[in-house]
Amino acid sequence: MDDQLNHAPCGFLTLTKDGKIISINETLLRVIDYTSDELIGQHINAILTNSARVFFQLYFIPLLTVQHKVEEMHLSLNAKNGKDTPVLINAAHSQEEQLITCVIIPIHKRSEYENQLLIAKKVAEDAFKEKEKAHVELEAALKTLETNQKELLEINKQNQKYNLDTHRELQLAKKIQERSLTKPISNESLQIESYYKASSGLSGDIYGFYKINDHQYSIILLDVMGHGISSALITMSLQSLFHRLISTGVSANMVIKELDNHLHTLFPSNESVWHYCTAVYLFIDTKKQTIEYVNAGHPPILYQDSDDEQLELYASSPPLGTFDDIHYKTNTFSYKKGSRICLYTDGVSESLEPEHLNSLLRENSTLSLTQFKQKILNSLDEKVNTNHKKDDQCFILVDLK
Repeated sequence: MDDQLNHAPCGFLTLTKDGKIISINETLLRVIDYTSDELIGQHINAILTNSARVFFQLYFIPLLTVQHKVEEMHLSLNAKNGKDTPVLINAAHSQEEQLITCVIIPIHKRSEYENQLLIAKKVAEDAFKEKEKAHVELEAALKTLETNQKELLEINKQNQKYNLDTHRELQLAKKIQERSLTKPISNESLQIESYYKASSGLSGDIYGFYKINDHQYSIILLDVMGHGISSALITMSLQSLFHRLISTGVSANMVIKELDNHLHTLFPSNESVWHYCTAVYLFIDTKKQTIEYVNAGHPPILYQDSDDEQLELYASSPPLGTFDDIHYKTNTFSYKKGSRICLYTDGVSESLEPEHLNSLLRENSTLSLTQFKQKILNSLDEKVNTNHKKDDQCFILVDLK
């Protein structure tokens, strides 16, 4: 990197197509208090905050894939001392060199000015409201209060009945949603275990695993944006579709494409109710010892072979329901007997961090699948009091025998 670029008045870095840092200038290193030796070769997640990591996978990579550039995207960098640094990032993807070039501009001052404007606006609004309130006659206010009190008593009675009825309905819907989930599979070829917990009564996570024939199996895991009733209704709609598609032996990329089409049909143009969905789909052939997979904007698939070598299979396509006419890329690789796979939703990764999941997988390879599942649950329980963001949690574990 030449000296002029190295000391430019903005940050500059280059990445590989899978997010590893190739070069970084001194200006950006001073902002985040790292040295180049500490970061070169590391994944960019090393300098991103937790929320920025999710945003990087769900929006940054898909936009580069489709448009080959990103303009003025807001992210937060995590300095070595733990301090968050808000930045704007512009990036371009060179298909010939297979490089991602990024220009990064810290925006501390901009955030301060925006906060000052918001405070000033709030003060002005409060003053205006107080002035209007002062013109209301006391006698009219007392009469209104008396009327409202009578109405409130009646409304409270109605609300109590409504809340009781709603609670019963939600409990019934929760049971229906949970009973629709597929059961664990265990035979001489593989073993599949799962965990599923809604953040509220109903969940935006859904999964299914199916035995197609004696040597072929399919696994799908979906995470609809948000949680609660609206997300749960969408998951049930998607579940009905993928159950029918997988049962008829449709190819992996066709399953994902049909689910994408279904979301576009549900929300053709109404942005106020638009939902997207991340998805991961595995097609396992135990006779050929191959795995065909599609990762659409979902957290990476964790794969560990019998020699304890680990792979992270990142998303190669954007989430379902985001862009029209997307081609969902299918990848295939051979596996070794004795390998283990972990699929999870962001409610798990945000609680445990991906590196912690990797460590759990590496350090407990000798445990049975059910014992390893309990290890993950214990870790989630330890984080329950420190994790401020409450989200649906779901993961699937697979042993390939």
